[in-house]
Amino acid sequence: MVKETGSKAVEFKFYAPQAKKVYLAGNFNKWDHKKLAAKKDTKGNWAAKVSLKPGKYEYKFFVDGNWQNDPRCNACVPNAFGTHNCVVDVK
Repeated sequence: MVKETGSKAVEFKFYAPQAKKVYLAGNFNKWDHKKLAAKKDTKGNWAAKVSLKPGKYEYKFFVDGNWQNDPRCNACVPNAFGTHNCVVDVK
């Protein structure tokens, strides 16, 4: 991971022990749902780290071909597809 000046590493986690593949996508990577693969630990937790500058970012997980919201997220905004995107506020 290349760290840009003024940015910090943000870790995103998703619990899906049965999942085969989990990706993280958001406005920080142009919603590319195949670019940022999460890694699975032995307990079924998937994690992906991204270097982000301070600001608000929308994101979702792409789990085995389906978009999923982060169940740990406490801020969401409506999107153009009639669902919601999660929001992370990087300080």
